[in-house]
Amino acid sequence: MHPAFAGLVTIVIGVGGCLAYFWLSNQFLDRVLFPARGPNAGRNINRANMVRPWLFLFPALFALSLYLAYPVVETIRLSLTERITQPDGTTVYQFVGLDNYAQMAADPKFWEALYNNMWWLIVVPALSTAFGLLAAQLTDRIRWGNIAKSLIFMPMAISFVGAGVIWKLIYDARPANAEQIGVVNAIYTALSGNDPVQLLTVPFWNNFFLMIVLIWIQTGFAMVILSAALRGIPEETIEAAIVDGANPFQIFFKIKVPQIMGTIVVVWTTITLVVLKIFDIVFAMTNGQWGTQVLANYMFNQLFVARDWGVGSASAMVIMLLVMPILVWNVRNARREMR
Repeated sequence: MHPAFAGLVTIVIGVGGCLAYFWLSNQFLDRVLFPARGPNAGRNINRANMVRPWLFLFPALFALSLYLAYPVVETIRLSLTERITQPDGTTVYQFVGLDNYAQMAADPKFWEALYNNMWWLIVVPALSTAFGLLAAQLTDRIRWGNIAKSLIFMPMAISFVGAGVIWKLIYDARPANAEQIGVVNAIYTALSGNDPVQLLTVPFWNNFFLMIVLIWIQTGFAMVILSAALRGIPEETIEAAIVDGANPFQIFFKIKVPQIMGTIVVVWTTITLVVLKIFDIVFAMTNGQWGTQVLANYMFNQLFVARDWGVGSASAMVIMLLVMPILVWNVRNARREMR
């Protein structure tokens, strides 16, 4: 079946199925389960109105349970078991407690991944938010600001894998006697006269070269959110600061930034969640080689390369435990602001 036709059939079946579910469920509720007739008509109508919201929520709750809750429970189970293949070819799972976590903790690659993730957490959210805030402030002060915003936001439309491939070409290094197609090495060799450098293999610094890709992508996201926050600042406070003799730097850092600090923190934590789950860029550019391993890539290698489901699931639990506090804080903060 042609992919376009298959997609169209899927949409038709999906939309038709949803409409059929809601219509049939209403008919069953109003005509069979709680019919609005007879001496108990009023009570049945009230009961039907109490059940109806849960009936409408059921597809979403079922999908969340199937694709979110069940995988979490199954991952916890796998992290506490060991997959054993019997002589007859059958597979059994033997409970081993925390052995998988102990094995993971004894693996130097895990600590390398955790160490690199900490650097990602320090560098990427800070620089993405700072560059986004700077871009939001500057583009609001120039006539062609909307064009500049579009250019800065454009990387958000590129997948992480696509961005990784683009930047891998930018960092590319050819032999010394060949023409350099990588922009960085072409400039470096032209200005210095030295041989090209394989940037993605340079220990420690190669992690920062990978971080640049995510900063390039997330700066546009930060800019859009912070630009909206800056435009929401009351003009009266800025005019009062100007009357009091404040210079542009004082207005920005002492008037504007404090008033949008809540939005800055939300942007920071949102990018932090992305960083904790970073996989695509590292996989496409280095696959965790040369000291660039991160937790998600380590999990992938354990699950699908080493086929060690126990250690792979244990590393997935570590990622979830790191993500959970920030996620809960974001949800609580959003609810607090909606009140």
